[in-house]
Amino acid sequence: MNPTPSQTVGPYFAVMLPWARSEELGSALWLRGTLYDGRSEPVPDGILEVWDAASGGFGRCRTTAGGEYAFRFDMPGPIGAQAPHLAMSVFARGLLDRVVTRVYFPDEPGNATDPVLSAIPDTAVRESLVARKDDDGYRFDIHLQGPHETAFFELV
Repeated sequence: MNPTPSQTVGPYFAVMLPWARSEELGSALWLRGTLYDGRSEPVPDGILEVWDAASGGFGRCRTTAGGEYAFRFDMPGPIGAQAPHLAMSVFARGLLDRVVTRVYFPDEPGNATDPVLSAIPDTAVRESLVARKDDDGYRFDIHLQGPHETAFFELV
């Protein structure tokens, strides 16, 4: 039996997408950002999912017409040798499958010895995984392609 070929993700039929408080993993901080395509244009119909492996918290959010997203969360804890982070999946038109990245936080002492961050020799690629401090939380813009491309992980 041959596998079914991949098809591009989206546009989305959103009837079953939202659920109560889907953007809230906690209440302390905001993670906000914009999803950009390869031309640095905002993606108005993307979907982002975040997961905090330390607490088991999960959230899903659609992007706005301007490509913006927002999650409310509590700061995750470390997992073994891994620094606090959120796992993030991005679904957008033109993608054959979701792309997966991580969101690390600046000034975390564990970042220096995190096995994932430590394995990335290119400083710019490593920095694409670290959010920026913002007034009431953090900002993490996602670039699907181009000179500011966010680092994505190969799923095996």
